[in-house]
Amino acid sequence: QVQLVESGGGVVQHGGSLRLSCAASGTFFSINTMGWYRQAPGKQRGLVATITSGGTTNYADFVKGRFAISRDDAKNTVYLQMNSLRPEDTAVYYCNQRIQRSRVSPLTQAYWGQGTQVTVSS
Repeated sequence: QVQLVESGGGVVQHGGSLRLSCAASGTFFSINTMGWYRQAPGKQRGLVATITSGGTTNYADFVKGRFAISRDDAKNTVYLQMNSLRPEDTAVYYCNQRIQRSRVSPLTQAYWGQGTQVTVSS
């Protein structure tokens, strides 16, 4: 059983910073791409940022220059450093990790965290 546990959400003022963490636990062989998504009220869940196992990052345009994604493979953890936060960044943030369960099979499965609320006040 694989589980992702998120932490780091909260309430912050416009222009403030937060750091989200998402740690994977359980039995598995390796983690491929890790990422963060967000869902605001009344909107669909959308991509915020991803990072591959090789360290290549990809960001949504609306967070470029403000957010930074990183990973610590020794801790099976992905981070999202969020700076210069804006009220429109208010959403539930979900982490996603594509995990290879078995050494024998290269197939990966996507796992989601439970979500953490980020609220930015104006």
